[in-house]
Amino acid sequence: MTLSVGPRINCEVTETRADTARIFNIQRYSLNDGQGIRTVIFFKGCPHTCPWCANPESLSPKIETVRRNSRCLHCSPCLQDVDECPSGAFEHIGRDISLAALEREVMKDDVFFRSSGGGVTLSGGEVLMQAPFATRFLTRLRELGVHTAIETAGDAPFSRLWPLAQQCDEVLFDLKILDEAQSRDVLNINLARVLANLRLLRENGVKVTPRLPLIPGYTLNETNIAKAIGVLKSLSFSELHILPFHQYGEPKYGLLGRSWAMKAIPVPDENEIAAIRIMAEQAGFKVTTGG
Repeated sequence: MTLSVGPRINCEVTETRADTARIFNIQRYSLNDGQGIRTVIFFKGCPHTCPWCANPESLSPKIETVRRNSRCLHCSPCLQDVDECPSGAFEHIGRDISLAALEREVMKDDVFFRSSGGGVTLSGGEVLMQAPFATRFLTRLRELGVHTAIETAGDAPFSRLWPLAQQCDEVLFDLKILDEAQSRDVLNINLARVLANLRLLRENGVKVTPRLPLIPGYTLNETNIAKAIGVLKSLSFSELHILPFHQYGEPKYGLLGRSWAMKAIPVPDENEIAAIRIMAEQAGFKVTTGG
């Protein structure tokens, strides 16, 4: 059951605080999302409407309160209060954290970063919604010698993206639907701006790793894959990460009181994934599944 759900907001008109972030998870010991062992920070809030989103708790920029029915004691009266709930059935999704506190949290993992060549990745949601904070945070991590990365759809003014990208050792850049009208109508993404930003990052020497989610009915078709390959070849990319659709996010939708639009959609089978890999490899790309 969801007690509060915030509206979507655009990357251009979001929180501009540089000293506090709103996050919903810190995931340690991740072996994806960049090189080595990584700590991934999930920022709350996303302006996009991807039907396959595996992190629905990231969509609203507001702190949400949910009830886990499996823990509920059915007290009468129910106070619907996180602090007063005796079983912990009620909980907040999202919290505000200062730059200094977040630095202390991630630097607990510094030994793993140094031993594996790993580091910190900022994910979401869409990290560009909180770009001022993210820029300051990654600047500090780089001063401490930590490898830094972000995951982004790249849909924001370049003036917002560029300062953050300059503090990244790697930008994991997601390309999705490569048809302009569908990208706008289905995902609320400005494809022209995304492609312009990808080109500008490339021209300015930023290490960009392009990624393509393989989503049945949306991105997993020969036309879309061919467009993605064409874009990347025009910018002289030689590497592509493919991200097959999965159903791991389904339980979260129920917790939030939302319907999962992809519930009946089967995950791609090995043959479908192999066909995309072969298509990209024949175009000259080194292909990684996942990452």
